[in-house]
Amino acid sequence: MYVRRDPNRNIFRRAPTRSRPVVILILLAILLPSLFYLRGMNEKIAEGEQVSPFSPTPTPTRTLDSYAREANMQFDAGNLQGAIEAYQLAVQRSPGNGKLWAELARIQAYSSNLLTAEAERSTRMDEALESVNKAVEASPDDTMTHAIRAFVLDWRSSYDQDAEERQRKLNEAEQEAIRALQLDATNALALAYYAEILVDQQKWVQAEQYVQRAIERDDTLMDVHRISGYVQESIANYAGAIQEYEKAVAINPRLTFLYISIGANLRQLKQNDRALEYFAKAVDINKQIGVKDPIPYLSIAKTYSQMGEFFIAAANVRKALEFNPTSADIYGQLGIVYFKSRNYEGAIPALMCAVRGCNAATSCEVRFCNSEVDPQIVIEGLPLTPNNAVYYYTYGSVLAGMHRQSNNYCEEAMKILGEVRNAFADDPTIIAIIEPSENICEGYGYSR
Repeated sequence: MYVRRDPNRNIFRRAPTRSRPVVILILLAILLPSLFYLRGMNEKIAEGEQVSPFSPTPTPTRTLDSYAREANMQFDAGNLQGAIEAYQLAVQRSPGNGKLWAELARIQAYSSNLLTAEAERSTRMDEALESVNKAVEASPDDTMTHAIRAFVLDWRSSYDQDAEERQRKLNEAEQEAIRALQLDATNALALAYYAEILVDQQKWVQAEQYVQRAIERDDTLMDVHRISGYVQESIANYAGAIQEYEKAVAINPRLTFLYISIGANLRQLKQNDRALEYFAKAVDINKQIGVKDPIPYLSIAKTYSQMGEFFIAAANVRKALEFNPTSADIYGQLGIVYFKSRNYEGAIPALMCAVRGCNAATSCEVRFCNSEVDPQIVIEGLPLTPNNAVYYYTYGSVLAGMHRQSNNYCEEAMKILGEVRNAFADDPTIIAIIEPSENICEGYGYSR
């Protein structure tokens, strides 16, 4: 091949080129951002941060459906707190989506089963009610939002100390269930939630009718069988309740509160060994998903306590305290176990934490701490309510009975028992419980 060549051209050196300003500007536009990017990476590396050029952006974009799917997966896995957090992110992205708000409220209500203190459960139900109110506001003509609001109102009513307020919420819950059925008479969840409301209104025959209609409409829903179990439990058909709860477990096998319900009904049938097996299943599920839930341990403790095995009962309550060392209610439950086992010296500090509250040092004494005391742990005493009264009068009784151990015990005992007397003056059962203890302290010269 022949190539024509300029005899004056040096073939080993490029010929000089003309300056091209446009090309230079383009290259600078490309290079400058890259330099800034590399500078930022170097700063992160200098700070010890792992950096990869293929790392995702700091704020990855997620779709709304991905949050909802994650929430459903977390719920099915039994991680209710994880489900709540995912739905909270979802409603932040779509605050006008009534169905998302309703599902968030439903799971918030169910998660109240995993809380030990009455005040904590009441607060969680307030959060559920706030969520479902937003659901109905966003979707006023959606049958499901009204159905779930009926469910939430029903559960929230159980924490009202005022009988009139409780009845008002129950009536409102009933109206919501009726509204949901007006929008869709085939809504199985609305039928089931209405049945649950009817049980709480002590209308057991109607409750059975409605829950049966719900099962006929859709027997694939966990809620339907859970409520069917609740209906049977309310009429003391514990065997029938267990069958329905087991059907609910077959649908959602990772929901620990279902195992707790089965175990509680087995305990009613005096089948304590089987009850313990179901509580242990709840413990295993929580371990697998990394949830620190004290409820299964408290259920195990209650079962062993009823069997008269107080040592292992107390060990399980202390295990529950490891998960929630600031729960006054759990201290109260431990105090009751000690009281039943006649370990009065152990009962006093535990019940004190429940009734009056206590500091970190006393808490550690109760929990058998093996490490340094955490000064951040402070226990606030429980208010005197019908559900907490047992801790008060038991504490007063123990103090009165142990007065000889300390001259100060009866002084505090009479204060506690006086509070109980004032709060429950019209309750002859409670008055009959506290009178012997008051008489003991009166014998030592203390007056009411």
